[in-house]
Amino acid sequence: MADHLSRRGFIKSTTAAGAALGAAGMAATPTAASAKPAARYQDGLSPWPLSMNTSTIRPATLQEKIKVTAEAGWDAIEPWIDDINKYEEEGGDLKALGKEIKDRGLFVPNVIGLWGCMPGTQEEWEASLEATRKRMRQCADIGSQHVAAIPAPDREDFDIKWGAERYRDLLKIGREEYGITVAFEFIGFLKGIYRFGQACAIALDSNDPTACLINDTFHLWRGGSGFNNLGKIDGSLIANFHWNDVPASTVREGAGDDVRVYPGDGDLPLEQALRDLKRIGFDKTLSLEVFNREYWKQDPKVVSETGLRKMRECIERAQV
Repeated sequence: MADHLSRRGFIKSTTAAGAALGAAGMAATPTAASAKPAARYQDGLSPWPLSMNTSTIRPATLQEKIKVTAEAGWDAIEPWIDDINKYEEEGGDLKALGKEIKDRGLFVPNVIGLWGCMPGTQEEWEASLEATRKRMRQCADIGSQHVAAIPAPDREDFDIKWGAERYRDLLKIGREEYGITVAFEFIGFLKGIYRFGQACAIALDSNDPTACLINDTFHLWRGGSGFNNLGKIDGSLIANFHWNDVPASTVREGAGDDVRVYPGDGDLPLEQALRDLKRIGFDKTLSLEVFNREYWKQDPKVVSETGLRKMRECIERAQV
């Protein structure tokens, strides 16, 4: 009987101690009301900063692209490496350009990108590094947070294990030599790496905690991955999300980049995708990337303003 009572006393005392520790833990944890609110952009409309990918406003000069992006009210600009390289080759100072971008109230979330950075043999890989390092340095000079690594040269027998190892090397070079994070981008019409799952495998198997992806609504559609499992990853895996739409009548097989239209002008499930992104904690940039030839014929100022309005309307419809 005494033994039974002692056991009861022990249970009672440990339960009380656990309750006290739980209360202390709760006191140390910020309440929802006191926690720092999530950042909002575009006058509070968007949980994400909105970026103009400069493919949308070709063939304007890089400086004109920066100007119309800032004046329209975007939060960021995502340039292409060919524009940056041309600017430098013509005598431009990339660090001064980065300051101009910042002074206009913009930032650079990513640059497209590292072309030909994942050839299939060790010899070809080593030969590619000079051009890759130059591009990393240029992107870092303008203050970009990321640079996109494209799984090319394209080939049907692209080895995912090899890709993961090379991506790990690229991450290390970018981080240690240039202070920039390399993000892996899959392309829906390539023969090799064209699906979301393949890209996730390469990023995760790199075994680098900074591994991340550039996602794209067009490439999710074009590569056949779809949108239904977007909400099953952690939002921190995505560094930047290219945003665009595709008309309902478009045949997926054989479709090129030029079929893209403004968000809301097609039938991709963009609003549900936004709700999924919010739920998984994605907090990086949405970047309008459209290669529509008809838009290129228009005044880039008009395209920039229209694109931002379409992005904002898409977010508003999603009620995020």
